[in-house]
Amino acid sequence: MATKTLRLDGPTDARLPVSPSRASSGSRFARLIRLDPLSTIVTIAIDVLSASVATFLAYWWVSKSHEATPPLWMILLYVPTVIGMLAARRVYRRRLNRKFLDEIGPIEATVALASMFLLTLMTLGRVPGDTEQTVLRVWICAAVAMPTGRLIRAAIQRSLRRHHHLMSPTLIVGNGRIATRIVERLKSMPELGLDPVGLIDAEAPWAGPDGSTMPALPNLGTPETIEQAILQTGAEGVVVAFSRTEDELLTHVVRVAHHHEARVWVVPRMFDVIGSHARFEHVGGLPLIALAHTNPRGWQFAIKHFIDRVCSSLGLLLISPLFLTLMLLVRLSSPGPIFFRQPRVGRDGKVFDCLKFRTMRPPRPSDADFELKSGAAPGGVEGVDRRTAIGKIMRATSMDELPQLINVIKGEMSLVGPRPERPEFVELFEMQIRRYGERHRVKAGMTGWAQVHGLRGQTSIADRAEWDNYYIENWSLTLDFKILLLTVLAVLRRAPE
Repeated sequence: MATKTLRLDGPTDARLPVSPSRASSGSRFARLIRLDPLSTIVTIAIDVLSASVATFLAYWWVSKSHEATPPLWMILLYVPTVIGMLAARRVYRRRLNRKFLDEIGPIEATVALASMFLLTLMTLGRVPGDTEQTVLRVWICAAVAMPTGRLIRAAIQRSLRRHHHLMSPTLIVGNGRIATRIVERLKSMPELGLDPVGLIDAEAPWAGPDGSTMPALPNLGTPETIEQAILQTGAEGVVVAFSRTEDELLTHVVRVAHHHEARVWVVPRMFDVIGSHARFEHVGGLPLIALAHTNPRGWQFAIKHFIDRVCSSLGLLLISPLFLTLMLLVRLSSPGPIFFRQPRVGRDGKVFDCLKFRTMRPPRPSDADFELKSGAAPGGVEGVDRRTAIGKIMRATSMDELPQLINVIKGEMSLVGPRPERPEFVELFEMQIRRYGERHRVKAGMTGWAQVHGLRGQTSIADRAEWDNYYIENWSLTLDFKILLLTVLAVLRRAPE
């Protein structure tokens, strides 16, 4: 296909090929799937199909076991009812990072509410047949079918995006430290569906004090040339990161992007303290962001700690046969104590002994010399593998951390929270990493928001601190439950390895 060249005025004077139309960058249908409203229509269609399957299954179920069956048309009223209620709850509003687990709660609550509405309607209308049994079975079938439909959709979408299909070309306005982090995150998280294709900024490329630079992306000019950049790249999204560009020009960028039907995201200036519980308010037409305050000593966290202790006690009781078996195997594996105790820093900087099952044999004179890996996080060592046979299994399945249930019962830890670090490293990290110390506002956890996102072992401490502080600012019991579920799934995925 023939192309022409568009020159973008800017510091780079870049000459880049431009397709005659945005649709030529990929299939028209694929582009429509990525954008509203067709993306929303596809989601609604999946829900309609799932609800319809559920109602037909329930009708068949009732007709097989009862002589008097309500009319099918009455049962089918359930489909528009549940879809309308989901729409009223804004479930169909697109969100960048919505995951399957985020959808289960609203869907199940809506399924239950729609079922009660159908029961009320059938009772008031004196519909013949066993209405209670009919509605109960509609509820059961829909409670299974609708999340299943969403799960299939989420799995297909995630797989396609990880193979770089259905990705939306995205422009980044800005080229500083925040823009760099945005680009790195989008490239490492293709499941979000945004593919950075170029930078828009009048300044020279950013370079950090440690020599780090912006990932390789073409500079497509200044904010004044945003329209040409959108036409050239077929951009479907624009992220406005921090920039020294005047607000008037940034407003121009947003208006041009909206004119070309591109979605726009803006990184707020005080993003460190803006959590998901923040809300917009207006004073005489001026928007204000009301920031929610997380109080780790408030009544909500008191409930969290009570639930932690109750669940840990019950959990330890339930797994006591496994726990005692592991204790015996550790004792028989090699000389030494059953538990490995290591000082760790918890809430308010208090040091406690974090418990684990011992997974290594005592050192021998022949393997006393260990060396730190070059560039590794503190604690990484090379040398003789001293792990015992049972120790390897426990580490692969994270069963070596089960004794931390005792720490939770004692009130030293929580089931969910930032993972604790050793005191000597905490002092180092607090000097080097911004906001690192703020993660000690809450109790350390057996698992955390950072860990379920793959930040384990020798990964960036700064990134882990960001995720931990996000967890604190956005804490809820629902988020704790989600993290625990994601932890179980992560352990099951790692176990075969």
